[in-house]
Amino acid sequence: MKTEHTNIAYISTGSNMGEKLENCQKALAALNKTDSVHIESISRFYLTEPMEYSDQPWFVNAAAKIRTSLAPDDLLALLKAFEVEYGRVDSGVRFGPRPLDFDIIFYNDMIIESLQLIVPHPRMHNREFVLRPVSDLAPELIHPVFNKSIIRLLDELSTQNQQCIPMEEMVN
Repeated sequence: MKTEHTNIAYISTGSNMGEKLENCQKALAALNKTDSVHIESISRFYLTEPMEYSDQPWFVNAAAKIRTSLAPDDLLALLKAFEVEYGRVDSGVRFGPRPLDFDIIFYNDMIIESLQLIVPHPRMHNREFVLRPVSDLAPELIHPVFNKSIIRLLDELSTQNQQCIPMEEMVN
């Protein structure tokens, strides 16, 4: 029996080790095969410049709109389990290289602050590599803390040193 997926969440994914695009695509496909998550839509994939810790390869990033039966903490645990399955280890370097990264950006319109999880993601409004993919999916979605749409947050973002290139532009 398929579980009812009543919660809507937006998640981001990224990779900058190995087959970056393939890592993200395979992890999203595997996530969609779980009983507790249904992916409704996936943004374009972007090649993005690293932030915070710049001495590393560029990332591939995307976002997905999902429906889930999982509570926020359980969704986080599932996403972190996928990261480990795809080879993520704690390198000791915050914001350092990783084969797979998942973050919960929004969960319904909830504001969550616990030791394990902060939603909306606390740095998303400063990161083009999160805002641009989410804007592909829901530009008018309102951030419940700032009470601004994703497209407005993106417009207000200073994109200095934040290159975020749609991957299809690189192929053409």
